[in-house]
Amino acid sequence: MTGPYHVPVLLEEVLRFLPADPNGVCVDGTLGGGGHARALAERLGAGGVLLGLDRDPAALAACRDLEAAHPGRVTLEQASFDELPHVLRRRRLGPVSGLLLDLGVSSHQLDEGARGFSFLRDGPLDMRMGPGAESSAEALVNGATAEELKRIFREFGEEPQAGRVARAIVAARERRPLRTTGDLARTVEKALGRRGGKHPATRVFQALRIAVNREMEALDGLLVSLPGLLSPGGRVVVISYHSLEDRRVKQAFRSAEPHCVCPPRIPLCTCGEPGWLRVLTPRAVKPGMEELERNPRARSAHLRAAERLPDGAPFSASQGGQP
Repeated sequence: MTGPYHVPVLLEEVLRFLPADPNGVCVDGTLGGGGHARALAERLGAGGVLLGLDRDPAALAACRDLEAAHPGRVTLEQASFDELPHVLRRRRLGPVSGLLLDLGVSSHQLDEGARGFSFLRDGPLDMRMGPGAESSAEALVNGATAEELKRIFREFGEEPQAGRVARAIVAARERRPLRTTGDLARTVEKALGRRGGKHPATRVFQALRIAVNREMEALDGLLVSLPGLLSPGGRVVVISYHSLEDRRVKQAFRSAEPHCVCPPRIPLCTCGEPGWLRVLTPRAVKPGMEELERNPRARSAHLRAAERLPDGAPFSASQGGQP
C-alpha cells in the first residue's frame, strides 16, 4: 500500500527536536502511515539508521517503499514500542539518539470500519491494533463483569457515568451479544442520552481500545526503559492525545530531571537526586490554527520532548521490554 495513509501531526515540531544526532540511531516507535518516519529518514546523515516499529501489519505494509528507498538505513519491524530494548539488542543497534512515539490510533485505523475503532463506521467490535492482542473489544464487552467494565471506563476513559454505562451494557448483552460498533454506540447513547456535539460513546470507545491493546502498560514500560536506551544528548519526543497518556509522560519526564541539593563545591552528587533528563518543553506543544485547518484530528495532540543529560547512566539494551 502506498500513497496517503496518515497525516503526520506536529511534523515541524518533531523535526525540530529529532534526531539529536543525524548519524545515530533514530527510532519511530509508532510507525503508522510513515509520515513522520519519511521526514526523519530524509534528515539522516550518512551514518544514520532509522528503525520503525508498529504492531499493525497494515502499517508496515504501507511503509515498505520507505525501506526500499533507503536500503540498509531504514529498517521496519512488527513490534510494540515497549519491545524496543529487545529489538535493539537483537539487531545490535543502540544507543538511541532520537525516539518518537505518536500514541493513539492512526487515521487509517479510524477510517477502516472493519477494525472497529470508531462508532462513526459500523463494523465488527474488534479494536485490536495487531495480532498480539489477547482479546477483542467484543470479547471484553460481552465477557467482563459490570464492575470490570466500570473500572475500565472510569480508569481509561475518565467516563463520569462509568457505572451506568457498564450496567446498560450488561443488560443489553443479556438480550443479545453486542457484536458491532453500532451495537455498542447505540447502547451507550441510550444509557446516557446525547447532549452537545460530542458522541456519548467517545470515552467508552477510547477506554476499550486502551484496555484491549494494553496501551498504558506499553507506555509505562517504555518510559521506565528510557535511561537504558538514550545516548548522552539523545532525545525523546512523545505525542499524546488524551490526558491519561500526557499525564504519564509529563510525570515521567519531571521525575527524571535533576533535583540535586548538594553544595556546588561537591564534585559528585551525594544526595541521590542527580537526575538524568532535561525537559525541552516546559509546557506541552499543541498544533496551531493552520495545522488544525488542514488536519482537524490533530486538535487534541500534545507534544512533550526531553533530552538525556551527558553524564547519565550508560546504555543497556537489556533494560526493560519484553522478549
